[in-house]
Amino acid sequence: MDIRAQVERAVRRVSPRIRRTPVEPSPLLGPSVFLKCENFQVTGSFKVRGATNAMLVLSETDRARGVVTASSGNHGLGVARAAKQLGIPATVFVPTSADDTKVAAIRALGVAVERVGDDCVDTEAYARMIAEHHKKTYISPYNDASVMAGQGTIGHELLEQIPDLGAVFVAIGGGGLISGIGGYLKARDPNIKVIGCSPAASPAMHACLEAGRIIDVPCRDTLSDATAGGVEPGAITFETCQQVIDRSILVGEADIAAAVRDIVDTHHMLIEGAAGVAVAGYRALASEFEGVNTAIVLCGANISKRALLQVIST
Repeated sequence: MDIRAQVERAVRRVSPRIRRTPVEPSPLLGPSVFLKCENFQVTGSFKVRGATNAMLVLSETDRARGVVTASSGNHGLGVARAAKQLGIPATVFVPTSADDTKVAAIRALGVAVERVGDDCVDTEAYARMIAEHHKKTYISPYNDASVMAGQGTIGHELLEQIPDLGAVFVAIGGGGLISGIGGYLKARDPNIKVIGCSPAASPAMHACLEAGRIIDVPCRDTLSDATAGGVEPGAITFETCQQVIDRSILVGEADIAAAVRDIVDTHHMLIEGAAGVAVAGYRALASEFEGVNTAIVLCGANISKRALLQVIST
């Protein structure tokens, strides 16, 4: 996969349909630290980039048949928005534990939503089965080259927005975001450090990288619900993560909550738990990146009221 070429094609496809998000210097974190504000993206999350790119490359026949996806929320929102824009029928399967606010937002965009499975991996397996049975296209949240390339458009923007970029901190779920960003940045400049950040309560990709293969990883509840769940067997993101991630670290729930709270207090903007993971990851390694122009990807803003109240009241 020539990820540089795929990302640059994705930039041309999706740019008219999404928001080029701003980069904001962070006095909270240091003079050389910049926040990539995907929390300002049109659906409140970066996921719309990959979903839009994947649906734009479909043939007219496949568009007419419709698409199916599985999502804990943000990817479903991205698919729903792209489906509405392009007039493509869509069904989104979510795990039974999916946040009600995100589910309501998906439904509001006019797509069918069904709750299936207690774990994201089970939900994805069911959605793939339904897509195959009805000859519809399955749009993976991460295990898809077009989705990965769409997420990589963030890397393209970062190189235009931050002079002499030296490092980027990214939360890891299934690996689509960090694979796209990291793959593109490494293709442009192999010296840029790519740091993957995971919640210790749900460290699926981190554990897979340590094991050197995709394994089943027990995952507990986490404020970073957007990164929760396992890695699908055969996921193309695993090999890319092995190639592009320079360091993978774990952060605790208290540190994630503090990061969300401090961004709200200092920058006066909302972020979700997964974005807090990247901020907490940077804080853990800040002394190693002093003076290095560093981007932290604030991947989304879609935090539930319950989780936000929990964070700001502590």
